[in-house]
Amino acid sequence: MLPKKKLKWLLLVAIVWVGGVGYYAYRSGHFKQSETGNEALRLKPSATAALQHYPGRQVSWRYFDEKAYVAQSQVPGSDPYQRHKFNQEASDALASNRAIPDTRHPQCAKEGLLKPREELPATSVVITFHNEARSALLRTIVSVLNRSPAELIEEIILVDDFSDDPSDGEELAKIQKIRLLRNTQREGLVRSRVRGARAAKAPVLTFLDSHCECNQGWLPPLLRRVKEDPRRVVCPVIDVINLESFKYFGASSDLRGGFNWNLVFKWEFLSNKEREERANNPTLPIRTPMIAGGLFVVDRAQFERLGAYDTAMDIWGGENLELSFRAWQCGGSLEILPCSRVGHVFRKQHPYSFPGGSGNVFARNTRRAAEVWMDDYKKYYYATVPVARNVPMGSVEERLNLRKSLGCHSFQWYLDNVYPELKVPAAGGERLASLRQGQMCLDTLGGSEGNPVGLFTCHGSGGNQQWSLASRLIAHGGLCITVDAEAPSGASRGHPLVLRPCGGHPSQRWLWRDQRLEQPGGKLCLDGGGDQVAARPCRRGATSQLWALSN
Repeated sequence: MLPKKKLKWLLLVAIVWVGGVGYYAYRSGHFKQSETGNEALRLKPSATAALQHYPGRQVSWRYFDEKAYVAQSQVPGSDPYQRHKFNQEASDALASNRAIPDTRHPQCAKEGLLKPREELPATSVVITFHNEARSALLRTIVSVLNRSPAELIEEIILVDDFSDDPSDGEELAKIQKIRLLRNTQREGLVRSRVRGARAAKAPVLTFLDSHCECNQGWLPPLLRRVKEDPRRVVCPVIDVINLESFKYFGASSDLRGGFNWNLVFKWEFLSNKEREERANNPTLPIRTPMIAGGLFVVDRAQFERLGAYDTAMDIWGGENLELSFRAWQCGGSLEILPCSRVGHVFRKQHPYSFPGGSGNVFARNTRRAAEVWMDDYKKYYYATVPVARNVPMGSVEERLNLRKSLGCHSFQWYLDNVYPELKVPAAGGERLASLRQGQMCLDTLGGSEGNPVGLFTCHGSGGNQQWSLASRLIAHGGLCITVDAEAPSGASRGHPLVLRPCGGHPSQRWLWRDQRLEQPGGKLCLDGGGDQVAARPCRRGATSQLWALSN
């Protein structure tokens, strides 16, 4: 069992990611079509977007007039959350080079430094932004320049995705190593990143979101792994920058990226066996089936060989899924490096609009990924999100031809060799659903084996709230809801419910009867009342024991 303090921050990372992604994907009416149709609202790639160079002499970030730059976007007396969905006042009050805690394991100290006579490739850092808070964007840039060996930063390419105020980027072009690319219309993250990559000079690409802070020694471990094997796509551990206070917190290095059949990204704990193996060597890279997508490093030639991004995807969402499938199935790999740390502001809402609606955009993008890379397994995606079939996705012929030309593995290979933990639904009898009580849903809370389940606000995107109901088991990722008969219990507290490997033990069996989930014998029911979800004596008419199933 993890210490409560550590578990608190592990849950913070997992819940914020899943809840945030789910909000983006589903908040626009569950894929309802507009009257004009989704195709008509798609963003069309602009014909030109040229690099802009500052005509005067560039200065070191240390001499950049930070206060004047940030002050231009301040609106005293306004809601500090309204424009960016995080506390802009808190961000604006912090220096761009503020001190943050070194969150690496102590053994990482020497890993983060350049080794004697070691030559690492330089990198072009690509940062795309649209109406970003100036203080957050500047802090991202300064953290790159201030906490990286100077010789390893070839340039920082800022891609302004048609922000309302062009000077957001133009002012930053005064800083040394900054090159600015401004789109002539809104393009979205995918096409903006491709433009930045095409303009890059360095042999390695580093992609960062526009509200990050790079930590001490973050870059050399990433470049080292790519140099050793250019087929690798590598990521830092993503620390948490609180959206209210902007305090910086270290995230667990016992997490990796995954997904459920709704194709929504989630953080999941490494198995107990993997954590035990890493206990004596916590600096080892972590193989991950999926990357979050906001922060990663890749060899430029490899990125181009793999087809960069699917530029028919719009705005944001699903591109990390497609890139992850492509990397693994086409001869590469994905890793998270515990000795590289980058903080990220996790927002609960998106501050900008999605032309066509966020739900339509996310469904379009994920559907394209499923059609190209998942073979017959795409049926489980459509079974979980059936309304996605009604969202136009455009032609995927070009991406299918890319897959064929690269000689990529099947999705069956991916499941067998990369993500065997993703359980394929049994033929017949299984239902994938959430268990709802009012606005609250039964949630894993990001927990692993032995951790309790609980209730969390329903977000409608599956993830930690999606359960497999089959053979009288309630399962999630190979773990089943189990009555912990050994834990202290009482009439009101009941027996705690924890996640255990599915084995069909009577303590894991549940019968669906009159909207109740009963243990065999009908004496104990799954109860969401009180201060914890528990198995309590069945009481006819008790609303805390009534559950609704929803896809």
